[in-house]
Amino acid sequence: MFVPKKMFLVKGVGKHKEELSSFEMALRDASIAEFNLVTVSSIYPPHCKIVSRAEGRKELSPGQIVFIVMSRQSTNEPHRLIATSVGVAVPADPSRYGYLSEHHTYGQRDDDAGDYAEDLAATMLATTLGVDFDPNTSYDERKEVWRISGQIVRTRNITQSAVGDKNGLWTTVVAGAVLLP
Repeated sequence: MFVPKKMFLVKGVGKHKEELSSFEMALRDASIAEFNLVTVSSIYPPHCKIVSRAEGRKELSPGQIVFIVMSRQSTNEPHRLIATSVGVAVPADPSRYGYLSEHHTYGQRDDDAGDYAEDLAATMLATTLGVDFDPNTSYDERKEVWRISGQIVRTRNITQSAVGDKNGLWTTVVAGAVLLP
């Protein structure tokens, strides 16, 4: 049974005349292009430790099958703002699982996309922990409820945005959480 013990966050942007090649360039920018990536759903494993990208990459070899929670967005519209983000919500009890969320959007700045992804992950975690909150309250108000409950230890995000190439090249952004044994 494979339950990840470590995780690291990545982001990147790429541009090219072909959409697939712009995705490859974004993976290169994120330093994960040489792996066979398998996207998985959004569970932050119990007892998982978040490590730096440099530390995590030391455990990987080119061609290796690597599990990742990834968000991806592309455009070939000049000047169109795109963003991707992965939010992380870690429970206070390390024996419980948390949540990762993927968010991809048009027209959102980094801070807004990152806050939204973080909010998604924290909301999913809060509902499994039985933390009461009103989904119509602001992000800051909900964050205070989570803090007061003592059930969510921390949230964070990794976000990448870019503006579509002025000459219509494909622009792709990726954000991800790479899961390690």
